[in-house]
Amino acid sequence: ISEVDDNVTRHLDRVLKREDWDLLILHYLGLDHIGHMTGPNSPLVGPKLREMDNVLKKIHISLLSKEEASLPNLLVVCGDHGMSETGSHGGSSEGEVHTPLLFISSAFEKRSGPLTQPKLVQQTDLASTLAVGLGLPISRNSVGNLILPVVGGKTMREQLRFVHLNGFQLSRLLQENTPAYEKDPGYEHFKIAEKSHGNWIKLYLEGNNSEILLNLGKKVLKQYLEALKILSSSLSKQVAQYDMYSMMVGTVIIMEVLLLLLLSFPKALSSRAEFEVPLSPPLFSLLFYLMCLMLCAVHVIVCTSAESLCYFCSMSWLTAVGVMMLISALMCGILSAIAKIFENSRLPLKNPVVSSSRWSEINVLILAGTIGHVLSLGASSFIEEEHQTWYFLINTLCLALCQELCRNNFLLKEYDPQHGTTVKQNFDSIGEASECKNIDIPAGGNSKLGKASSSAEFIQRSDKWISLASPWIILICCRLLRSLNQTGVQWAHRPDFGHWLTSSEHKSELSFLAAVSLLMIFFLVQRRCSLVSKIAMALGLLGVYSYRAAIGNVVFPWQHDTKDISKGITEARFVYVFILGIVFTGTKDLLKSQVISADSSVKSTGLWEVYSGLVLLAALLFRPHNLPVLVFCLLIQTMMTKYIWRPLKFDAAQITIMHYWFGQAFFYFQGNSNGIATVDVSAGFVGLESYVEIPAIFLTAFATYAGPLLWAIHLLCYLSSEVNRDSAAVGHGCFCYALMRSIPVAIYIVLVTGLRYHLFIWSVFSPKLLYEGVHVFITAAICLFFTAMDQNHSHKVQD
Repeated sequence: ISEVDDNVTRHLDRVLKREDWDLLILHYLGLDHIGHMTGPNSPLVGPKLREMDNVLKKIHISLLSKEEASLPNLLVVCGDHGMSETGSHGGSSEGEVHTPLLFISSAFEKRSGPLTQPKLVQQTDLASTLAVGLGLPISRNSVGNLILPVVGGKTMREQLRFVHLNGFQLSRLLQENTPAYEKDPGYEHFKIAEKSHGNWIKLYLEGNNSEILLNLGKKVLKQYLEALKILSSSLSKQVAQYDMYSMMVGTVIIMEVLLLLLLSFPKALSSRAEFEVPLSPPLFSLLFYLMCLMLCAVHVIVCTSAESLCYFCSMSWLTAVGVMMLISALMCGILSAIAKIFENSRLPLKNPVVSSSRWSEINVLILAGTIGHVLSLGASSFIEEEHQTWYFLINTLCLALCQELCRNNFLLKEYDPQHGTTVKQNFDSIGEASECKNIDIPAGGNSKLGKASSSAEFIQRSDKWISLASPWIILICCRLLRSLNQTGVQWAHRPDFGHWLTSSEHKSELSFLAAVSLLMIFFLVQRRCSLVSKIAMALGLLGVYSYRAAIGNVVFPWQHDTKDISKGITEARFVYVFILGIVFTGTKDLLKSQVISADSSVKSTGLWEVYSGLVLLAALLFRPHNLPVLVFCLLIQTMMTKYIWRPLKFDAAQITIMHYWFGQAFFYFQGNSNGIATVDVSAGFVGLESYVEIPAIFLTAFATYAGPLLWAIHLLCYLSSEVNRDSAAVGHGCFCYALMRSIPVAIYIVLVTGLRYHLFIWSVFSPKLLYEGVHVFITAAICLFFTAMDQNHSHKVQD
C-alpha cells in the first residue's frame, strides 16, 4: 500500500530538477491496491488521495518553474478505470466507467466563485482534445468530440476552426463506414453548421464586429457541437454494435449439440458404445415442419427490419433455410431423446442389478476440476493465467493417483471385493501387456525354475516401487517444465530457463540439450516401431538437428563459427520425407487392419507409427529449447501407461479425461498462452522458400496445438492396444473427448456473449475465443479419426 509509492516519491524531487529526461513514468500502486482489497469506501482511500494530491502539487510547481522561456504546460489528470463497490473493475457499472478528468494549466483563466457541476464527457473525447491543443491532426479513427472548455479562452474564430476540423474528421470517418452517410442526422447537422460557418466568415472578413457577428458565432458553435455529438454517437454505436442475431443463432446450435451429447451420455458409455442422434422420426413429424416455418418467419422479420448489417441475413436464402432446418432437427432430436429417457425409466428392468460402484476420489476430482475450470472462464484474470489452473489440476491429479496407488499396494488385502482384483493380479497384467508377455521356461532342474520365479518376483517388486514413485516423478517433470517457459500475463516478463538457453552466450549448452533430447525422443518412440520406421526415425531426428544447425540455432561439435547460416530448406525437406514415409507406413497398416483383416496387432502398430511420425514433425517444428517438452511428454505417457493406468485399471472415460488434462497442460508448457502474441509463426515457414498459405496454416496450427494433439493420438493408441479392455473403449474415449471439449466451449460462448461490453472483451476474451475455435476444429478431426479406427467395433455390434 505504501512501500512502493514511498520509493517513487522519494526520488521525485531530484528527478524533476534534472532536465535529462523526455518521458517520466511514475508507477503508483497504492490507491489501486487499497480499492481492490477494501473497496472504494475504505478509510484508507482519503489519506492516499491526499498523498497523491501532494505528488501532483510537486509536479505542477515544477512545471510552472520551467515555463518562463517556453510555452505553457498542460497537466492532465485522469483515471483509466473506476471501481465497483466490491473493489473490482472491468464491468460496466457506473462506478467502474465514470472517472475524473482534470486539466491544469497556467494558460487557463483563473476561476472565482463556487465550483460548478463538472461536465460529463466521453473517454474518447480526450484524444481529439489533446490533438487540437497540441496543434496535431486528429487521429483518423477517433470518434471523440472536442472538449470545448479546454479551448474556451481562444477567440471565436479559433474555436469555430477547431470544431470544424473535428466535424470534418468525424464526417469523413462516417463516409468510410456507412454507405448511406448522407441520410445520417449528424452529417446533415454538420453540413448546416458548415454553411452557417461560411456566412460567419463573410461577415468577419467584411470587418463586422457588431453584436450580430458575436451572436451568429455562438449560434454556429452550438450547431457544430450538436452535429459533433450526433456524429460521435452514431460512430460509437457502430464500434460497439454486435451482430446479436447471428451470435444467437450460433449459440443456439452449439447449446443444442451440447445438450444432445449430455442426453446421449448413458448410452454412449454403455457396453455397446452407441451414440445415436434420433433424427429420423422427428424429420417426418409435424413438429419439425412447424418449427422450420416459425424460424423462417422470424428470420424474415429480423432481416427485413434490421437497421444494420447482419452476417446471417447476408447469406443466401437457401443457406438460411438449411440452418433453420438444422436447428429444428436438433431440437426435435433433443425432445425425442428426452421422451425416450422418460419412457425407459417407466419400464421395469428385466434383470435389476444393484450397483456396488461408488464415486472414487479420482471421479470427484475430475468432476470438480471440470466444473471449476468452466466457471473460471468468466473472469478475465483466470483466462490470462489459465495455465495456472491446468498446472494445479494435473498436480492434484498426480497426488490423487499417488493415494490410489498406495491404497492399491498397501491397504488392500489379497482380495478386495470393492476393487475386484488383487495387487498381484494388477502387476501380472503389466507383464502380460509388455513385449515380453510370452516367456517359455524350459523343462530343466528345479534350480532354474526357482531362479525364474525369484526373477519374476523381483521384477514385480521393482515395478511396484516404480509405480509408487511414478506420480512424484511426473510432478518433478511438470515442475521442471514450468521453469522452461514463463507464460500468461502477470509473470511473463520474468526470466526463465528458455530465455537463458536461447541467448547467444549459451549456444553450446542449448546444442547439448537439443542433442540429448533428440536421443531421448528416439529411445522413447522407437520401441514399438518396425525396423524400417526405426531407421527413418533416427535419420529424421538427425535431420532435425542438422536443420537447426543450418539456421544457426545450434552448432555441431566441429563447428567453430556460425557464419554459414541458411534457411535450412534442404535439411527440413529431408526430414519431411521421413515424416511422410513413417506416416505412410502406419496408414498402410491401418488400412490393412480395417479393410483386409481385423488384426488388432497390425492396427496397434499402424497407430503407433502414425503417432511416431507426428512426434518427428513436432521435433522439427519445435524450437530447440522446447525439445525437452516433447521428451517429458513421451516420458510421462510411458510412465502413466505402464505404472499407473494398467495397474489401477481405470476405465476409458477416466483415462480419456486424464489425457485431456495433460494435453491442456502441455499446451501451456510449450510457452503458449491465450494471447495471440505467443503463437510461433516461424513454424509455418519451416522448409518453405516463401509463404504458402495452406502448408503455413497447417504447420503453425500443429506446432501450436502439438501438446493436446499428441496426447489425443496417444489416447487412441493406448485404448486400441489394450487387448484386455472392453472393445467399446475407443468409442467411449471418442465420446468423452468430444464432451470434454464441448462443455467449456459452449459455456464460454454464452459467457462471451453476455460479457460483450466488458472492458477486456477484445484484449482477453476474444483471443481466447479464437483459440477455442481452432481447438474445436482440431478436436473434430481427432474424433473423426477415432470413429474411423472404431469401425471394427461397429461391425461386431452389427453382427
